[in-house]
Amino acid sequence: MQNKNFRTAIWTGSHMQMTVMCIPMYGEIGLEMHEDTDQFIRVEQGNAVVKMGTCRRQQEFQREIGRGDVVFVPAGTWHNITNVGRCPLKVSSIYAPPNHPRGTVHRTKEEAEREEY
Repeated sequence: MQNKNFRTAIWTGSHMQMTVMCIPMYGEIGLEMHEDTDQFIRVEQGNAVVKMGTCRRQQEFQREIGRGDVVFVPAGTWHNITNVGRCPLKVSSIYAPPNHPRGTVHRTKEEAEREEY
């Protein structure tokens, strides 16, 4: 809950990783797909819309989610989470296998995009 960075990797093991994220009002994680990584996302604070699908141009699944809700994202699935609330959206995320280098800290979404591409 105290994390103010867009993304912080708080634990990285050999087969799994946990990050925490802070998405500003009207912000989003950004449409992405992890080819070989399953992901578990839990809303810790706020309200969001999750969209998922097998095609980059069309996500067939869309739901509103809030505190305590979880999303399972299978490897190869396009997904995005958008903050639709009036406060920062706080999420925790588990990747298996790890998706970010150990110790990753991205203060902003723009910083994350620069480092990942």
